[in-house]
Amino acid sequence: MDLATLKAFKPTEFEDAADGYRATGDMASAAKDTIDNVVCAGIRNQLEGETAKAALRELGELSKNFHYVQTECGLISTALNAFAFDMAVAKRKLDAALEDAAANNCTVNANGSVNYPAGRKPGAEKDTDGGTVNGSAGGSETSDALERQAVNIHPNPYYGAALGYANRIADALQEATQADAKWAPKLRALKADDDLVVSNRDWADAHSDMAGVREAGKNYLESLPEPPKGGSPQDNADWWKGLSPEEQAAWLSARPEVVGALDGVPSTIRDEANRIVFDEKRGQLQMELDSMPKPPANEWTWITAGMYPSKVHTDEWMDWHRQYGDRYEQLTKSLKGMQSIQDRFDATGVKGLPEAYLLGFSAEGNGRAIVANGNPDTASHQAVYVPGTTSNLGGIGGDIDRMVNVWRTAEANNPGGAVSTITWLGYDAPQNIVKDSPFSHYADDGAPAFNRFMDGLETSHSGESDPHRTAIGHSYGTTLIGSAARQGELNADDVILAGSPGVQVPKAEDLDVPKGHVWNLEADGDPVPDVGRFGHGGTDWDGPWTIPSDERFGAQQMETGEAERGGVKTGKAEGHSEYWNDNSTSLLNQGLVVAGHGDSVTLEEPPDRWAHMR
Repeated sequence: MDLATLKAFKPTEFEDAADGYRATGDMASAAKDTIDNVVCAGIRNQLEGETAKAALRELGELSKNFHYVQTECGLISTALNAFAFDMAVAKRKLDAALEDAAANNCTVNANGSVNYPAGRKPGAEKDTDGGTVNGSAGGSETSDALERQAVNIHPNPYYGAALGYANRIADALQEATQADAKWAPKLRALKADDDLVVSNRDWADAHSDMAGVREAGKNYLESLPEPPKGGSPQDNADWWKGLSPEEQAAWLSARPEVVGALDGVPSTIRDEANRIVFDEKRGQLQMELDSMPKPPANEWTWITAGMYPSKVHTDEWMDWHRQYGDRYEQLTKSLKGMQSIQDRFDATGVKGLPEAYLLGFSAEGNGRAIVANGNPDTASHQAVYVPGTTSNLGGIGGDIDRMVNVWRTAEANNPGGAVSTITWLGYDAPQNIVKDSPFSHYADDGAPAFNRFMDGLETSHSGESDPHRTAIGHSYGTTLIGSAARQGELNADDVILAGSPGVQVPKAEDLDVPKGHVWNLEADGDPVPDVGRFGHGGTDWDGPWTIPSDERFGAQQMETGEAERGGVKTGKAEGHSEYWNDNSTSLLNQGLVVAGHGDSVTLEEPPDRWAHMR
C-alpha cells in the first residue's frame, strides 16, 4: 500500500458496496419467505399429486438458494464494512500526520519521506540546513531509543518533528497494507460455487466463512454495541432497537447464534438468526457423518461358552464402535432431530398450518430447540410446551407434532384470533427415567431460562393488547414449570400439567396464575404421578407430599376419558403419552384453555388416592 493509494482511499465507497450487498441479501430473504410461506404453503393447502410434489421439490431448492444468497451477502456486507473500518483507521492516521506536517512547514514526498526546512535550536548562532527523513513502522525499544538520541543531538529542531511525521506515515501505510493483505483472501473465500445446488459442503463453507470474517473483522465487530451481559428481555429488546441497520446486519451475519438466543428480540429476527445457525450446523454434521465408515453389516455372532451359545458383537463391529460408535450415534440423532425441524418448516400450509419460527437452536450436547407454530409476536393466544424426561434434539419431532395438534385444536375454537403454540426444549432434560428423573436439579437449572423466555414473549409482542399465555408441561416438564414459579414469577395466565410427578409446590395458587387457571391431566394407567410424588411433590409440612392430581393441590382436573360435545365424540387418553392424540378429550380440553375458553372444559373428580387409608 503506497501513500497515494491510501491518501485517495474512500471508505464510503466500500460502505456503499456493503449496503448494496445487504440490500441484495434482504431481497433474497424476502424471496425465500415468499416461496416458503406463500407459494409452497398455498400448494400444500390446495393441491395434491405428483405434479404438486415435484413443484414443491423444485421450489424447495430455489428457497435454499435464496437463503444461501442471503447468508453469504450478509457476510460480504459485514466484511466490506469491516475492511472499510480498518482502512479508515489507517487513513485517519495518515491524514492527521499529513496535516500536522504541513502545519509545521514540512513537506511529504510521494514515497512517504518528509522534507524539513532549515532551522536552529535555541542558543545556536545560525540555521542548520533542512533535509529529508524516511520513517519506519513499529520500531523496537532499541531503535526508538536510538532515534530519540539522534533527535536530541541533531542541531535542526525540525528534524525530530519530521522524523515523527515520517514514522506516523509509515505506521499508517503498514496498517493499511496489513488490512489489505488480511482481507483479500477473506473476501475471495466468499465466492460461491458456480452451480444451482446448495450442498452440505456449501453450508459448511459458509460457517467457515463466518469464522473468517469474525477473525479478520475483530476490531470492527468489537466497535459495535454489545448486548447487555445478563440483560433482561427488555434490555435485549432495547439493545436491538438501538442498533443501526448496518449494525443489526453485522450481528446477524457474524454472530447469529448470539442474536438467536436473546429473549425479547423480535421473533422474526430470532428465526432469521437461528436458521443460519441451523443450516450451517446441519451441513457440518452431515459432512462429518458422511466421512465416517458405516457400521459393519455383521454386527452379531454366536459363540459357545460352556454348554450354551451366546450372542455377542463381532470383533469387526467392536473395533468400529470403539473408534466411531458414540460420535456416530450422536450425529445420527442430531440430524434426525434437525430433519424433524425441517419437516415442520416444510409442512407450512398443510391444512392451514401457519409458518414456523425457530426461536432457539443448538446441536451441542443433547441439543436445544424452540419451535413456534405461527408468530407469537402477533398472536392473541400463546402456548408454550415443556417436554419431560428423555427429551432431546433427536426426538424433537414428537414434541413439535404435539404442539401442531394443540394449534389446530385451539385455532378451531378461536375464530378471529391468532394462535401460536411453541415447543420449548430450552433446557437439559433428564435422559434416564431411573437414574436422572428423580433429581430436581434439571428443573431448577432450566427454570430461569424458561422464565426469561416467557418474559421475552411479552416484551416482543407487538399486538394492540396483551396476549393470553398458557404454560403446558408434560411429565418432568411440569416440574420445571413449578420450579420456574417457585424461583421467580411465572409469566402465564393459565397452566396445564399433564402426567405430572409433582411441581415442587403444594398448592395450585403457588403457580402464579389466577385461581381456577391451573389445569391437570392424569390419564388412566399413567404411573408417573404417583411414582414421582416423593421426588418432586410439594409440601407445606402439614400433610403428605402433594402432586397436581391430588384434590388438596387445588387444580382443575381435566377429563381424559371419552366424551361427547355437540354430537361429536372424543376419545380416551391412556398411559403417559396419549394426552395429545388426535380427537382425544384431553387434546380438546387443552385447546379450549389455550384459546381462552376454559369455561368450556370438561372436568372430572380427582382420584381418591387415600381411600385405602380410611
